[in-house]
Formats: sequence, structure tokens, C-alpha cells
Amino acid sequence: MRFVLKKTTLLLFFLFLSCYFYGQNGFAFYGLNEKKQEVRFKFVNNLIVFPLTINGKELSFILDTGVNKTILFSLLTSDSLGINNVERAALRGLGNGRPVEALLSRNNTFKIKGMTSNNQTLYVILEDKFDLSSKMGVTIHGIIGYNLFRHVIVKIDYNKRKLIFYNPKHYKLEKCRKCETFPLVFYRNKPYIDAKVQLDESSDNLVDVKLLIDSGGSDALWLFENSKEDIKPPTKFFNDILGEGLSGTIYGKRSRISKFVLGNYHIQKPTVSYLDSLSSINARKFKERNGSLGGNILKRFKVWIDYPNKRITLKKSGSFASGFNYNMSGITVAYNGKTLVKEASNSEIKIYGGSTSQISSIDQVDFVTSFSYFFRPVYKISNIVPGSPADKAGLKVGDVFMTINSEQAFKYDLEDIIGLFQERNNKRIWVKVKRGTEVLKFRFRLRKEI
Repeated sequence: MRFVLKKTTLLLFFLFLSCYFYGQNGFAFYGLNEKKQEVRFKFVNNLIVFPLTINGKELSFILDTGVNKTILFSLLTSDSLGINNVERAALRGLGNGRPVEALLSRNNTFKIKGMTSNNQTLYVILEDKFDLSSKMGVTIHGIIGYNLFRHVIVKIDYNKRKLIFYNPKHYKLEKCRKCETFPLVFYRNKPYIDAKVQLDESSDNLVDVKLLIDSGGSDALWLFENSKEDIKPPTKFFNDILGEGLSGTIYGKRSRISKFVLGNYHIQKPTVSYLDSLSSINARKFKERNGSLGGNILKRFKVWIDYPNKRITLKKSGSFASGFNYNMSGITVAYNGKTLVKEASNSEIKIYGGSTSQISSIDQVDFVTSFSYFFRPVYKISNIVPGSPADKAGLKVGDVFMTINSEQAFKYDLEDIIGLFQERNNKRIWVKVKRGTEVLKFRFRLRKEI
């Protein structure tokens, strides 16, 4: 009995020592031989959303290589969360507005399935102006990047919607004949990669670019106008709202280039967004940076991100050659809460002639209608591009969708609506909206600009 007790105590001591050692260097992998943890994720608008527990509260975070801070920006009063050692701070990012007020909190505990890290720093935005949850149709509490990636190797399997976190102590790069590995350069704890772009079909000239790897960006590519001599404003484009940053709305020109080249991978005719100098002023502080590589390209690969060894490995997937679509309506759709909907269901009652066992002899079939009430999603227009098909049709910011192409709007997911507006050039769209107390009908056609 004493021997068993001593052996158990010794084992617990080593388990504690193992967790403590890894905890001092980042996320602790539980157990002496723990090598990896697998986590499922949601894939929404080319972004990875996965569960992250902070101080015992499970929240939904975007996995974002483009940020060097962990930021919490959406916390309802019902989502009570204790945060530690708080002080005032200000955050600045993409967009043309002012810095946002935040609270800086230290010594927080983060947990992802069987991995835990103590002493984590967290920024809490006091006023969530860009309301990412409504724009994505799912609850998003925050974003995490460097604080997670710096101590683990992460494999992203976009097709299977799975993240695999590897313990660097035990990890060996997988043998993969069809994979290609690229070095990463870091600036302010953000990863950059060297690539090439062919900007114009009329010239075979390939331009060298240094791009931020941005898994938290849903576009394919961003380029900064005039960040080098060859990157000039495009001749064919349309002005668009590219998204929301910490410092406000991001504007730019949406266009298309002939080719994107990364090692031996050649991607044809990807869409590209050219950011104006005002929206990208903070991003241009790294003088060598020419833009970003986003989720609409990353999703075409299996991706191994290895911050500890400063490298990224890619293997193209079945979606590698699929096309690049974009919103041709000019509408930005946002989730606008829920409404109570009355739905009817019919029950069939058969009345048989003579004996009820004579199934073939039916005198009468009655239907009994019953009603049920369900909460269904509501969608509104949060932004409209001036001069776009929706704008010319007369739709306005704040209009609430009632029907889209004769289908009740609540029957769509937000992702379905986004897909509908990207479907094909000249597709006719009918919508019925509520504007204040008025119910209005509009129609327009999707218009391909690039």
C-alpha cells in the first residue's frame, strides 16, 4: 500500500511539473505525453470561429494571425466574466477613425479544450462600435492571434473544420510530398510572407510583395496603393466598403489581378482590394509591407502555422482552383435580433367507411391546423455602397428584410444571403423591406464590375 501511494504521489508530482513547465512558456498540454489537441470550428464568411474559455467562461473567438493582442469586444450583460488587474488603454487599427477606449487586464486564464495558459493579457473594448456578431450572424466575443500561436504549432484543416494544436516539444514536421514550406518574418509579433503578384494581363511582369498573413481577413488579397513603385491604383475597379476595423470603416477599391504566386502555387484571377492611404495609415508603419493575404486564399489549403520555428506549410486542397466571388449588390447585411413568428402545421385524419380496419375504403380525409410560435432571425441593411445596384433601386441603410426572392427572409441564414448576392452577374433580386411603418418592394439585378 505504501509503495502504491508513493508511486501515485511521484506520478502526480511529475504531472504537475510537466504542466507547470509548459504553462510558463504558453499553453500547457495536460499529461506527460500529451502531443496535440483537436478542436472543431465554425467557418463563417472565410473566418475561423472556435471556443475559447477565459476565466472559466466559454466564449467564441476568431482565430486571427493578423493581431498581436487578444481583444474582447462583445460581452453582453448576461455573459458575466471576471477580469483581473484592470487599467485604461487605447487601441488603434485599420480604419479612418480615432483610437478606441479599452481596458487592459492581466493575469487571466485561457483554456482551449485540454490546453491552459495562465498570466494572459486581455484587452476589453468598452464600446463595440462595429458589432461583428450582427454582421456574421453568429455570436463573436473577440479575436486572438499571437498569444495563442507563439507557443504552439497549429494545423488548420478548412475542409474538415478542424484545428489541431501541437505541442512544440513533441512535434515533427509531417512528411508531405505535395506540401511547400515558407519562412515567416515577424514585425510587432505579426507574421509576413514573401509572394509575387501579376497585376495586369497585358504584362507578364511579376511584382515582389511582402504580405501580412491574416486569417482574420475574409478577402483574398489586400494591396496598399503606392506602397512600392509598381503597385499603382487599378484601372478597372469599383469603390467598396471592405469591412470594419478597430478605428472605423475600411474603404477602398475592389478589383482583380491576373495572378497570385506563392512558391510553386499559382492562383488565377483572385479578387484584390486596394486600401486607401487613410484607412491603412496604421498598417503602413511597417514600411516593407505591401498588403495582406486573407482567408479567401488560405481556405484553399491545409495550413500548418509554426511560429516557434518561423515557418508556414501549405498543401493545396480540392477547392484550390475554385473562383473568387464578391458581393455584387452593394448591400452589407447584418443580423438584427429575432422576432416571434406564427407557423401553421397540418395534421391529417382519415375516416374509413364501415370498419376502420378496411384501410382501402376511405370516405373522408380531414386536416386539422395547429399553430406554433418560433423565434426567427431578422436581417437588416447595415451599409450600402453609393452607386451600387441596391442603392440605385432605392434601398436604404436600416431597411429590414421581410422577403428575398419571394422567400421569407427568416428562412435564410446570413451566409445564404451573402452567397445569394455573390451568385452570378445579372441575377434578378426581389426584396420586400420594412422601413419604419412602411412596407416597400424593390427589385434590382446583380452587377459584375470586375
